[in-house]
Amino acid sequence: MYSGRTGEKLDMIYWIEGEYIPDALKEITYFMRDWRTDTAKNIDARTIDIMAASHNLLDVTEPYMLLSGYRSPKTNAMLRSNSRGVAKNSLHMKGQAADLRLASRSVSQMARAASACSAGGVGRYSRSNFVHMDCGPIRTWGA
Repeated sequence: MYSGRTGEKLDMIYWIEGEYIPDALKEITYFMRDWRTDTAKNIDARTIDIMAASHNLLDVTEPYMLLSGYRSPKTNAMLRSNSRGVAKNSLHMKGQAADLRLASRSVSQMARAASACSAGGVGRYSRSNFVHMDCGPIRTWGA
């Protein structure tokens, strides 16, 4: 995974033999921080699992481009004031969501893979070329 904003790259194993690796989860939390405010919140491992499972289903070696992971309330409010597509109580503010892009796969392909995980919310943002994945209730939206 790499950050579309900061240019940082992250490639790591975060789970081995049924156990999460605490130091890896800390590094993922830092990587997925709100780059606008440089604040972080623990990223829910279920979201990471959905991202990883979807990536495996897509059979790609290309890393995800992370557009948005954790969002501070301040950042979420700013984005919400500029876009109808930002939820007031976004799961991004709880560290439970990610907005992702792959150059080699379409939004539809990515959304189908995420939906196949039957594990959370999947939003298609075709005009902006990204997919939202979260560990909230199972639901889909967008076109």
